[in-house]
Amino acid sequence: METHVNGEIDVGKRKKQIRIIGAGISGLVACKHALEQGFNPIIFESSNCIGGVWSNTIESTKLQTPKDFYQFSDFTWPKSVTETFPNHNQVKDYIESYALHFNILKHIQFNAKVVSIDYCCEDDGEEMAAGCDNLWGGTGRAFSPKRKWVVTVLDLLHPMDPYKVYEVDFVILCIGKFSSLPNIPHFPMNKGPEVFDGEVIHSMEYAEMGSIHATKLVKDKRVAVIGFQKSAIDLAAEVARLNGVKHPCTLLLRRVHWTVPEGFLKLSFQNLNRFSELMIHKPREGFFLWFLAILLSPLLCIFSKFVESYLKWIYPLKKYNMIPDHGFLRQISSCMFTVLPADFYRMVEEGSLILKKSKSYCFCKKGLIIDEEENFPLKTDIVIFATGYRSDDKLCNIFTSTYFQKCITGSSSPFYRECIHPRIPQLAILGYSESPAILYTTEMQSKWLAHFLAGKFKLPTIAEMEEDVLRWEKCMQRYACKYYKRACVSVLLQIYCNDLQCGDMNLNPRRKKKMLSELFAPYKPSDYQRSV
Repeated sequence: METHVNGEIDVGKRKKQIRIIGAGISGLVACKHALEQGFNPIIFESSNCIGGVWSNTIESTKLQTPKDFYQFSDFTWPKSVTETFPNHNQVKDYIESYALHFNILKHIQFNAKVVSIDYCCEDDGEEMAAGCDNLWGGTGRAFSPKRKWVVTVLDLLHPMDPYKVYEVDFVILCIGKFSSLPNIPHFPMNKGPEVFDGEVIHSMEYAEMGSIHATKLVKDKRVAVIGFQKSAIDLAAEVARLNGVKHPCTLLLRRVHWTVPEGFLKLSFQNLNRFSELMIHKPREGFFLWFLAILLSPLLCIFSKFVESYLKWIYPLKKYNMIPDHGFLRQISSCMFTVLPADFYRMVEEGSLILKKSKSYCFCKKGLIIDEEENFPLKTDIVIFATGYRSDDKLCNIFTSTYFQKCITGSSSPFYRECIHPRIPQLAILGYSESPAILYTTEMQSKWLAHFLAGKFKLPTIAEMEEDVLRWEKCMQRYACKYYKRACVSVLLQIYCNDLQCGDMNLNPRRKKKMLSELFAPYKPSDYQRSV
């Protein structure tokens, strides 16, 4: 193995070596803000391009966030993009323009797959180092003179060459949640894809084919898509448009979720302001905020019921048995927020798209057996799983340490400030947390992290951070209940989270010039362009 120990002594101070894993949106903003603080980070990217999920996606995919909320704070969309919800090619071009504008590409090593990362300590074990003196990494700071991460990298262009091993001071994981490790359901023996005569793929593979090959695959075929989240709906609609009523696409789902039209989503984002957050209970809230949340919380219930009634009115949900058994507020509290294509129910009405609910399914020679009805199988040629990704497993697999793997899987608590695990030192995780405007959220975390790397503040003790994340978990479980996900704690409190991060960075959290605007105007990425 070839070993590269990076770093130089510059006027008695070692240059800190920062490695970022992944050149998706989170990796790019992490690099840009680290550069602003005087560091020289390097990004390891396993593919030959930037953009993460936007570099390989379904042809019909477009933003589900209004572009004003999905933009870099200091790099606006080009004037040529007039749509409120740009398509995936426009998003990809925008991301590439950002990387070019801020000269990020020269900091990226393409076709460099990180095989593993390992924490090395000179004087103690990883468990002791993780909690030394009850301070993160022993000091509560980003760097340690005695502890490093060892990053093992495979050159995909020369896979027979020895691995390269880099010793670095800080690692930023930006490996994303929606790629690489698809979630494929398990089936009993002789009831899985192996008994099916047709083809079985995951939506990830469909997206990676590209438009021409994907179209060729499903053209004039009987296709069943399994799932009811964003990728499943987009994919089923795309196939239904292509094949029409002659070869209808079946969308097979277990649980129904609320879906909304684009116009409603645009209006909802305009109401993400400080006043709306007064209705939500917060961790460590004082009596005044607690009382306001109690007083205003009925407005949330009214809003949720209004939205549910509106969606039942504009969509034939009752006719097709598509009314969810949970409230709208509970769903958005767990980041399940999907925009429905405008022609979705038109295709259902004409018969090119068939909705089918099931409690269970398995494979047979000719297709799928739904709810154990073996005499009436769903005959199909292609089954496409749009069943999400195993994001926690993907995150765990990069660590060689079983201790750090257990840190990820052994708790349902969120990360501190949504990017720091209290027990994993000298490492941050960006792009893991979910929100309706993921770029907005991730860029704020990147700014916070860059200030932390620059030594402008230190972290609380491990015990204090663990107490904080437990408070967040308890707070968000109040709204999401059984649908709670630790990656989705800021969805109802984005501005409040921004305030906490601004406080750590010693920046003014109040970004509006007038009091009424401060209370009732929506907060957007552009509000955080200035460091004041």
